[in-house]
Amino acid sequence: MNRRILACLVLGLSSGLPLNLTQKTLQAWMSSEHVDLRTIGLFSLASLPYSLKFLWAPFLDRFCPPWLGRRRGWILAAQVLIALAVAALSCCDPRTGLQAVAVVCVLVAFLSSSQDIAIDAWRVDTLPEREVGTGTALHVLGYRLSLLVTGSLALLLADRISWHYVYLGLGGLQLLLVAGTLFAPEPEVVQTPPRTLTESVIEPFRAFVAHRGLSGALSVLLFVALFKWGVYLVSAMSTPFLLSLGFHQSDVGTVLGGAGLLATIAGTAAGAAAMAWLPLGGALGLFGIAQAICGLLFWHLSHMGMHYGWMTAAVVSENFFIGMGTAALVAFITRACQARFSATQFALLSSLMAASRDPLTAPSGFVARAVGWPHFFLLTLAASIPGLLLLPLALRALRREDNS
Repeated sequence: MNRRILACLVLGLSSGLPLNLTQKTLQAWMSSEHVDLRTIGLFSLASLPYSLKFLWAPFLDRFCPPWLGRRRGWILAAQVLIALAVAALSCCDPRTGLQAVAVVCVLVAFLSSSQDIAIDAWRVDTLPEREVGTGTALHVLGYRLSLLVTGSLALLLADRISWHYVYLGLGGLQLLLVAGTLFAPEPEVVQTPPRTLTESVIEPFRAFVAHRGLSGALSVLLFVALFKWGVYLVSAMSTPFLLSLGFHQSDVGTVLGGAGLLATIAGTAAGAAAMAWLPLGGALGLFGIAQAICGLLFWHLSHMGMHYGWMTAAVVSENFFIGMGTAALVAFITRACQARFSATQFALLSSLMAASRDPLTAPSGFVARAVGWPHFFLLTLAASIPGLLLLPLALRALRREDNS
């Protein structure tokens, strides 16, 4: 543990804190104010900046604020502006000022995704190779803990105090996390930013291919997209599957929202500990196999029927290994980025990781209906194989870049 590693944890807290404030927590606030369900559903569009952040990532690569350097300067600016925007959101009223709520939500999401760009780039620039796994896993752990605070804790507080004060307090917490940015060290090697904005847009793509070859670049992209395909399918169908077995909605909600969330946090922490002594390739292989085994637990449950013990074991295992797998995959993305263009390249690869989930899982309901639950979960095991087969090729592409 050193300044770099500890800063990863605190910056992970800062990165995760605004997410729920424009999504699940905001939905709870709007529901308590009896806002129409159709309107609540439309507010999911407020999170669109998280998917489009690669569009302005080159701007953060090109320009350097006059304080704290190219990465920490943008992080500090985003943190302060997020705190102010959340405070402004606390002054809005979902019953009478929906338009103002919508505008501020989009602003919070834009600032939050910009903060993510800068934090991810700082991690790429600062962490030496031996610390990438642990630092990344602790960042993901901090992110998950923030989701717990802005999700469960915020709802508990809202039963006792006004939602306006809840949001004001969370805005204040975001401001306190500025301390993590001030504590974080500067990279040992300061990279020269791109000379022009055009260069910051084009050069990251050219360099990504040039340093590892076209086949190596494609193997990296396909690995990022497919590594979690099997567990994506399990997650997409786990709730309908459990309800089809006869479990009550309250039972499923308790296990998924309680034990499942804690298992994800525990899995992320375990991933951080494991990657402190495992090489990145070994961690990805081990965690990838563990993710695949989750499908077998649900396959067994499909034969057992409504069995609470097996249901809990399957859900906890799924979320535990999702936490480990996510930590390892984000560490791989961190290693795949080049420091000079880290903001743009990380934004592109992380967007690919998120964007690939929807098309890969969209047919899951059709497949489950066509083949039945037991065969569906066996197919999730098969869907885990392409990512594992691509792992050696993706690692070879990273080694080729290191030697170039």
